[in-house]
This record gives sequence, C-alpha cells and structure tokens, in this order.
Amino acid sequence: MLAASATKARHVLSILDFGPDDLLKIIEKAVALKATPDRTFLPLQGRTIGIYFTCSSTRTRTSFTVAANRLGAPTIAYGPQDLQLASGETIEDTARVLSGFLGALVIRTNRAVTEMQRFASQARMPVINAMSDTEHPTQAIADLATIHEARGRLEDIHILYLGEGNNTAASLALAVSLIPGMQLTLVTPAGYGLANDILEKVQVLAHKHGAVINHHHDVNDLPTNVDVVYTTRWQTMGEPKPDPDWKRKFEPYRVDSTLMKRVSKDSRTIFLHDLPAVRGDDVTDEVLDGERSWAFRQSEYKLFGAMAVLAWCVGAV
Repeated sequence: MLAASATKARHVLSILDFGPDDLLKIIEKAVALKATPDRTFLPLQGRTIGIYFTCSSTRTRTSFTVAANRLGAPTIAYGPQDLQLASGETIEDTARVLSGFLGALVIRTNRAVTEMQRFASQARMPVINAMSDTEHPTQAIADLATIHEARGRLEDIHILYLGEGNNTAASLALAVSLIPGMQLTLVTPAGYGLANDILEKVQVLAHKHGAVINHHHDVNDLPTNVDVVYTTRWQTMGEPKPDPDWKRKFEPYRVDSTLMKRVSKDSRTIFLHDLPAVRGDDVTDEVLDGERSWAFRQSEYKLFGAMAVLAWCVGAV
C-alpha cells in the first residue's frame, strides 16, 4: 500500500491558486526550461501522471503528456468512457481511488469547474485544470511566458485582447491582475464579455497589485500603443452560440494588418493567439503567418508552462 502524502496537495483549478510570487516563479521557470532544457530536472521521477480529457485537444493534451515524460513520469490517458464514472461511481470515490496511484491528475472538460473541484476534494493528488468552462489557467502561463521572452519583461506591458470574454480571456485577466505594472484592455462584443464575477475579481486584484484592467465593447475606441495584440477563436471549443446572428457581431473584432498597424506601439508589438485559429474569422492569414506573430511560439510554451506547473505541484518550483 502506498503511503499517504504528508503535505496537502497543491491543486491548480484557477490562476488564483497561485499567489503573485508563485505565478512569477512559474513563468520564469517556463522561460528558463525553454531557453536551457535541463535533462537532470526530474521532479516527477517515481510518479505517474493521469491525463483525463473528456473533449478534444491538440496542444494541451500533448503538452502535458510530453511535460510529464520530460520530468520523469509516465502518463495514463483516460477518455470520457474509461473511468467507472461512466457506470455511476461518484467523482469523489473515483478521485480517492486515483489518489492512491497517481502523482497528479490533469483534467480538461467542457463541463463546469465544479466537477474539477469535486476531484480535488481529496488532499493527496494534485488536480490541474487543463481547461474548464470558466478558466484555462495553464494557457495564461504560456501567454505570459511568451510575452516575457518576446519583450524581456512583464512590467509596463500593455495587452489588447479582442473577441469573446471566454475562459482564456478570464484566466489572462486574472493573471495580469496579479502582475504589478501590467495593463490589459479587453474589447469584446456586447453580450460576450467577461462574466461579472470574474470582472469584479480582476478589478479588486488589479487595484491591490498595481495592475490595470479595462473592459468595454467599442471596437472604435482601441488603445494605440499596445505591446501585444491577442485574440482567440470566436467559438470556444467549437461550441455553437444560440444567437443565429452572432458572427456578424464578431466580425468588427477580426485582427487584420490594418488593425495591427492602428494599435501597435512600435515594430516590436507582437500578435498572440491561443489556437486553434479560424483563419479569416478571428484573424487573417497575413497576421497569423506574419513576422509579428508569436502564436506558434506561444503554443510551444504550452509544454514548458505545463512542466513548470507540474513541478510546482510537487514543490519543485
């Protein structure tokens, strides 16, 4: 029988599970791991990591699988029908059983984050949110690590986010609100902004930590001196929207070369996208494939961000 852990598990259900200091350490570790891969950094050796995804994923699932292996741990992948949850076992009982076998469980689901919270009801096995309906915390780490490499710092960086106030936008806003000197302007179609509870949290945290978060819907009122332009797929995870006219409302928020020129601070302003992109909708080919696009470099940071988060969960960061 495996001995129980002497310390409480470090879960990552929200970006707010990190304090400002831990968030910066994780970002800096991700940048360092990409710059100089450390083949002797094996904090997961002797553990096994579970990868439980109930919906499709290219970048996040691959990045966590490779990350665990690079850190010394094999992985077990579970699909939506692979656990006894499919036959009626409770999430709490499943989690309690898995905690005796796994060093951590990485979860992606389209369902409510409350499902992940139930997996995290045990205190032995770290549970990592690899995307839920409300947040995508490890994406925000990849985003900020990319910006750190591209601009050499996070302080005094201004990000313009265009499009839906989805789970990626929520985690980005929460992360920026913890970083002194950062500024984020979110411009979203009316009715598709950040959830009120998220917006209230980020305003309080930004005020506390010296960051600035602005949110509005007027695409004609954009800042003209930003360091980063960021957009995401208009249909998160391809989920349909109930409004049949939704696409017309999003079209003015498309990132094209004209918009990039209009809002850029200088020639070093970069473009980010969490991918997958719908070319011609959320971004044009000219921007996504252009010299200012860091979107595919950003996707690589999913791996190094996953490594840093897994290491943090076991106390190695």
